[in-house]
Amino acid sequence: MALDINSLETSFDAIAPRGEELVEDFYSRLFAAAPPLRGLFPEDMKRQRAMLLGALVLLRKSLRDLDRIAPKLRSLGARHVGYGALPEHYPVVGTLLIESMEHVAGDAWRPEYAIAWADAYAAVAAEMMAGAEQAIAQEVDGRLAA
Repeated sequence: MALDINSLETSFDAIAPRGEELVEDFYSRLFAAAPPLRGLFPEDMKRQRAMLLGALVLLRKSLRDLDRIAPKLRSLGARHVGYGALPEHYPVVGTLLIESMEHVAGDAWRPEYAIAWADAYAAVAAEMMAGAEQAIAQEVDGRLAA
């Protein structure tokens, strides 16, 4: 899948100065839309918000070569299994993250940005879910071998 790199970079650069507001808005939306997910996160969200912002910045820097960060994304997906993340959580997260980007960008947001981010999120989520599936398979194999 070819990503609309220009739209991704332009839109991210427009919201980057408001990164903390973005992650705050995202988690507010997430916990309002899916209250059971709140239990998957620590009470103090400061570190979590910083990690999400850091991941978004890494993604922005890697848009022109996503293959370079694929191993990191698979590892992240594997770790999320341990946190209780399920495959059905990924679409909710993607939708709400893009809604938060649109909210924070305000008048600078364009419809093509949402499409570009949906495509980018799909690529990222696919890598993360591949890592999650591999982690689950290894866990099952480990149990069967024991």
